[in-house]
Amino acid sequence: MITYSEELKQEAVRIALSSGLPRERVAKDLGVGKSTLGKWLAQYRPTDLAAAPQADLARENERLRLENRVLKEEREVLKKATQL
Repeated sequence: MITYSEELKQEAVRIALSSGLPRERVAKDLGVGKSTLGKWLAQYRPTDLAAAPQADLARENERLRLENRVLKEEREVLKKATQL
């Protein structure tokens, strides 16, 4: 019996859910059985995988808020400079 790493399983689920390819094709490309991929999908469905993207989104959101604040301040400085 072959054992697969957790990283491989999670990556396979991510590919299967986001690639738009049929599951049979994803399973074949990864060298696993269709039923094995189906079990992984049931086990790692977005509840487990959603935490990582949510954390990434939160970091990105915070970065964009900071950038937005800086740009607004720069715009205000430029407005004042053109009024002189």
